[in-house]
Amino acid sequence: MGNKPTRKKYSKEFKLDVIQQSYLRDNIRELAGELGLRPALIYKWRAAYEQRAGSDTPVFTGQGVAAMSPEQQEIAHLKRQLADAKMERDILKKAIGIFGKSDG
Repeated sequence: MGNKPTRKKYSKEFKLDVIQQSYLRDNIRELAGELGLRPALIYKWRAAYEQRAGSDTPVFTGQGVAAMSPEQQEIAHLKRQLADAKMERDILKKAIGIFGKSDG
């Protein structure tokens, strides 16, 4: 109950191999079936590969996600900081409400 299926993580070598095979094959759906992947995942990997082709940024970090540019990393870092600050604010608001009631 409530168990999420675990997401598989694929190495960057595996992804690059699948991308290469996808360019050599006419039928990506068939390739996906042979490898136990969804065709949409292969198309996603290809899009990431094509987007980074010719740039200095690596296509895959090897951690199961596409590499982020320094700007994207900074945005993600700032979003995490903002979420943490909001959570701290909410906790403090609740604490003020709890302790404010006991004074009265």
